Amino acid sequence: MPGQPLTADEERELTRLHAEGLSMRKVAKEMDRSLSSVQRVSRRLGLTWDHSSTAAATAAKQIDNRARRAALETLLLENAEHLAQQVRLPHEYIDHGGKDFIEVRWVQDEPTPTDKLKLMQAVGIGIDRSIRIAEFDADAGTATVRSMLLGLAEALGVRTPQ
Repeated sequence: MPGQPLTADEERELTRLHAEGLSMRKVAKEMDRSLSSVQRVSRRLGLTWDHSSTAAATAAKQIDNRARRAALETLLLENAEHLAQQVRLPHEYIDHGGKDFIEVRWVQDEPTPTDKLKLMQAVGIGIDRSIRIAEFDADAGTATVRSMLLGLAEALGVRTPQ
């Protein structure tokens, strides 16, 4: 019964499911209880749960995210480089006007000064964002991943705590 305290029978069932090795989430689902209820009662009963699979999944996700950020960093730099080249290249303009809304196209040797400014602003933003990604992964990312992996090694019994 969600919202109601666990009965003595439900507490015994929780203890049994815990002993069988079910995850806290699976126990909550099996008992039709909220995860927070199972957590609260587990703490009161002194039951601990193995979080090594969660830690491993989190570490793997962080590694995947770092690879995605590296790909994004490269893409930002490539786009910035492409935009920087457009500053000196011929530029096509398109306009619509008149009562018939006629499309008119023309090419200029270079973009207008206003368009050059916009291109250079976009270049700067792309470079700035790529640098911020690189700085993030060089600083906090490494320390976080290292800490998580050391914690995982301790949880698996591969490394003793210091």
